[in-house]
Amino acid sequence: MRPPVALAARASAPENVTDCFELLEQPRRPWLDPEPLKHKFIELSTAMHPDRLHQATDNEKRAAQQGYTELNAAYNRLREPRERLVHLLELELGKKPRRVQQIPAELMDRFMEVSRLCREADGFLAEKAATTSPLLLAQMFERGQEWVDKLGSLGKQLEAWREELVAQLKSLDAQWNTDQTPSTKQTALLRLEELSQLFGYAARWRAQVQERLVRLSF
Repeated sequence: MRPPVALAARASAPENVTDCFELLEQPRRPWLDPEPLKHKFIELSTAMHPDRLHQATDNEKRAAQQGYTELNAAYNRLREPRERLVHLLELELGKKPRRVQQIPAELMDRFMEVSRLCREADGFLAEKAATTSPLLLAQMFERGQEWVDKLGSLGKQLEAWREELVAQLKSLDAQWNTDQTPSTKQTALLRLEELSQLFGYAARWRAQVQERLVRLSF
């Protein structure tokens, strides 16, 4: 049985932690619609962009630059599901959520498939890099296209899995409210922690597949 999550004693952000939701004038929730979030970021950042402060003093320019940098960092954090959930958990718990290094059993088959295909694609790429004969390189083109198809198919599977996670996150968000009992709040936070880890795996594996696809295009 997993240890219970300790609920935060206060709703405000922990010391030395910037509340990105507050900075971008967003509700502190598991899900944020990307377009309204983007529009709010543009609205807030436009007003403080250093390029608009030609007549400002040096101190005002430095303050604007710092504010713009913080706003940009907050936006980048909130627009990515995993980073948003980690930040939300940090605010709610008063500390960073634990990092699990071991692959969950239910993801092992997917992990093995991603690892195998990436490893075999790396072998093909190494073989191609060592080939200098124009004739052999022409022959390897067809094999390269086969690898593009394999990795592309895997990428679509990972994207479909990510969309399933988004649907689960939206469902959890629909039940998120300030009137939750300590028990239901604890259950929700545990699920948020699990989803943050799953989004992390999805992002990492999609990036690994995309990296090989880019290398195969050259």
